[in-house]
Amino acid sequence: MDLAVLWFVAIAVLWAGYFLLEGFDFGVGMLLRVLGRDDAERTALIHTIGGVWDGNEVWLIVAAGATFAAFPLWYATMFSGLYVPLLIILLALIVRGVAFEFRGRSDDPRWRAGWEAALIVGSAIPAALWGVIWGAVLRGLPIGPGHVFTGGLGDLVSWYALIGGLTTLVLFALHGALFLTLRTAGASARRARTVAMWLGPVAVVLAAVFLFRTQVHRGSTATLVTGVVAVVALLGAWLLSRARTAAWAFTLTGTGIVAGTSTLFLALYPAVLPSSLDPAYDLTVQAASSSPYTLTIMTWVAAIFLPVVLGYQAWTYWVFARRIGGPGLGATDHAAPG
Repeated sequence: MDLAVLWFVAIAVLWAGYFLLEGFDFGVGMLLRVLGRDDAERTALIHTIGGVWDGNEVWLIVAAGATFAAFPLWYATMFSGLYVPLLIILLALIVRGVAFEFRGRSDDPRWRAGWEAALIVGSAIPAALWGVIWGAVLRGLPIGPGHVFTGGLGDLVSWYALIGGLTTLVLFALHGALFLTLRTAGASARRARTVAMWLGPVAVVLAAVFLFRTQVHRGSTATLVTGVVAVVALLGAWLLSRARTAAWAFTLTGTGIVAGTSTLFLALYPAVLPSSLDPAYDLTVQAASSSPYTLTIMTWVAAIFLPVVLGYQAWTYWVFARRIGGPGLGATDHAAPG
């Protein structure tokens, strides 16, 4: 395989991994006040992701770093055109990280409520804006000669991008609710299951609309297959959540997220940034890539260190796999509720 194509696939995998893992802890953050009725329950909800949320964000850092190294022109053009929403996401992630650390520094209810609000907002903003950003990219950015972004902030907003933002917002909330049915017990788990049953049909409809529009605009046989898989998986997740089969429902939301992300990257290829001005100005995989020498070095480094990183993260999830109870943070068995 051409190394430029290989790294395009690798970046797609990194984004899929980021949305899969960060998606559920965004969901936990957004649902903190919905599912946690008192301080002890909210503390328990935070504990479910306390050992993994920062590790999940590493996938985003690696995706950005790989894009910078393997496709510097893609990185430069994308960040110049999407500077404002990306800056907002960065600030939201910083606030979110600080909220995790500072909430427990005081027992004052107002102090805790303030940082819980910061955690909710810091989770919801990236969850929505990632969908808006990828919707804007797929619709096409005003890229002119020399691969220079010539538009403004208004060029990033369209009904298609907004549907993308609503899709990721609801989908990550659903993913988080199903995660909590696995990681909590008692009333919190029951409330999480109820929320998942309400969010399920909304996520299915939004994903179907967004992926259908993607298929019409930039579709192929491959995107049709992955898009159908994504929608069917989300529908199955909703049905299984109603049947109280939480583990399989969570697995299917993960499948839907990965299939949906695959659809986006398949719809882009062979471009990495389509131009809304003229297809001749599309930034393609080959035009945006680094030299073969650079890509070769990156491939060897990734082959050596990637298994180590994946093994360490898998071990982390195993260590923090116990179910968290409600009041008192009691832990029970590993089995799925119901």
